[in-house]
Amino acid sequence: MATIALHSRDALTPVTDGDQLWHLAGAWLLSHRSEHTRRAYARDLRAFADWCAAHDLDMITGVRRGHIDAYAREAEEVQGESPATVARRLSALASFYGYLVAEEAITSSPLTHVKRPKVGDDSQTTGLDRSQVRALLVAAAADSPRAGALISLLAGNGLRVGEVLATDVVDLDTERGHRVLRIIRKGGKRATVPLAPSVVNALDTYLARRTDGPLFSTRTGKRLDEPYVFRLVRRLAREAGIANADKLSPHSLRHSFATLALDANVPLRDVQDACGHADPRTTRRYDRARHNLDRHAAYALASYLAE
Repeated sequence: MATIALHSRDALTPVTDGDQLWHLAGAWLLSHRSEHTRRAYARDLRAFADWCAAHDLDMITGVRRGHIDAYAREAEEVQGESPATVARRLSALASFYGYLVAEEAITSSPLTHVKRPKVGDDSQTTGLDRSQVRALLVAAAADSPRAGALISLLAGNGLRVGEVLATDVVDLDTERGHRVLRIIRKGGKRATVPLAPSVVNALDTYLARRTDGPLFSTRTGKRLDEPYVFRLVRRLAREAGIANADKLSPHSLRHSFATLALDANVPLRDVQDACGHADPRTTRRYDRARHNLDRHAAYALASYLAE
């Protein structure tokens, strides 16, 4: 079986020609509209393909449930992957083998009865408290106008880094008196995001009247990539004296946005909409105070009945 590699156009390219796996994997990836999903699924499928190659398994016809269980246990116990990561990998494989069943390449999926790791109710991403977010914003503004604008947007709107980096200057607009940014969410859904004055000021300072090209670009005009932002967040966090700086990621700012918005008593449904979460249970994972006994519904009901 050929080892597969991620192609720059978000597909899996074969190292050897005539590989049936390539054709099926490529078609499966193209069935997903989101570029982010295609990239993530391609990485997970490639990791499993490498594992199958190491164990001399035909990935299409030779994989059984026991192999999937062994792969998951090895990821957890040997590689030290988190339950959330293993669950995500298995989700990708379930999608892939489900596609193979639909295309009649196999008769049944080896993932059908596989139990996925239970993921805790709380988000596992390392987040920041209010003072840390403030310190990071100060460090970003001192670093450069681009860093100041980028961190302000990520922290101030809780956007996914991929959503931000995919935008162009022309996606900035005005709507009913609000400065807004038009983005594409996961699944290809378009959304209009209002920008707070502090974010607008940071963006205007950075753009300096530039009217075209990627919203965040390099000195040569190319679009910034996610690895750069990942390194930037950690470097700025270290400069700001933030503990666990080397555990942070761009998603930490999204986590902090949701957590701090809920701490500020923004209604759950409004935070859900701002984050683009399809399921409110996803948003609730960021609510640090949801187990606070002072907020228990029994007290509110007793007060209401006593009125």
